[in-house]
Amino acid sequence: MDNLEHKKYPIGQFKGPKKITDQDLDAHIKTLKDFPNRLKHLVENWTDDQLDTQYRDGGWKVRQLINHLSDSHMNSYIRFKLALTEENPIIKPYDEAKWAELQDSFSIEIKPALQILKGLHKRWVYELKCLTNRDFESTFFHPEQNKKVSLKESLAFYAWHCDHHLAHITALKTEKGW
Repeated sequence: MDNLEHKKYPIGQFKGPKKITDQDLDAHIKTLKDFPNRLKHLVENWTDDQLDTQYRDGGWKVRQLINHLSDSHMNSYIRFKLALTEENPIIKPYDEAKWAELQDSFSIEIKPALQILKGLHKRWVYELKCLTNRDFESTFFHPEQNKKVSLKESLAFYAWHCDHHLAHITALKTEKGW
């Protein structure tokens, strides 16, 4: 893997597992549970200059990345709720790159996004812990991917998504010696 590829995917690209066990589900739920505090502790003392640093050439600023996490995870949570209450609903994709250019992603302080993630993940994890194996088989239809996605597959992706973006920020911190 070249350096740019490593900076894009520091923990590797997401590979959907063929089988997701109960132990995998528990580990993914724990990742979601721990994520808001891990992110907060990583960036809580960063200056605006640090937050306005791109994690890689051509990438977002850390500030945009944190706001992206809030946007993305809100969308995922809604997709979970739709899948639990409707039969294979068609979800609404969104242009995450364009969202990251809006002022509430580009220039606002990160505290609101961190607060959203804290509350959102608390609710999300609470709901996840109440689900049965059958519930985890619930699906939504992703029109951009042209496929059904089960909640257990989506959970695996979002656990990866947490670790993926934490790795971006951690690598930048290490690279800059912060």
